[in-house]
Amino acid sequence: MAEESERKQSTVESVKGNIIGKIHDHDSSLHSDHKNPSSPSFVKAKIYRVFGRERPVHHVLGAADLLLWRNKKISAGVLGGATAIWVLFELMEYHLLTLLCHTFILSIALIFLFSNAYTFIHKTPPHIPEVHLPEEPFLQVASALTLELNQALKLLRDIASGRNPKKFLMVCLLSCLW
Repeated sequence: MAEESERKQSTVESVKGNIIGKIHDHDSSLHSDHKNPSSPSFVKAKIYRVFGRERPVHHVLGAADLLLWRNKKISAGVLGGATAIWVLFELMEYHLLTLLCHTFILSIALIFLFSNAYTFIHKTPPHIPEVHLPEEPFLQVASALTLELNQALKLLRDIASGRNPKKFLMVCLLSCLW
């Protein structure tokens, strides 16, 4: 009887030891997955990340640092840039098209000055590639627009001359409502 109780107690202890060992193995495998690239959970995490990166995208891009002001220089630069854009477009009522045109004019002027300065420095000027646009697509677009405009003008002439009374009355009604 004593042997049987000892055997049961040793069996219970061995089962407890196995369970505790499995729990510790599971905990250690969770912590070692980040260090062991051959473990299956590490491979699975790597597969489901954007572009197969090892680190999450928000760590790569630094979005958390930017939003939480961890890197004060970058965060202040973004805030200053956004404020400058807001002041430029809202307070000074500057338009995007005007800004683009002024930027292009300034860049052309700088390229002109640098290309002329290279002759005084006795260096070869920078190579600016030639751009050739084919005529055919522009001619096709122009002919398509011409056809559409001619059809619209013909429809307007028919309405104005009274050849299409239904559309004439609809135009009169819509112009009155407008």
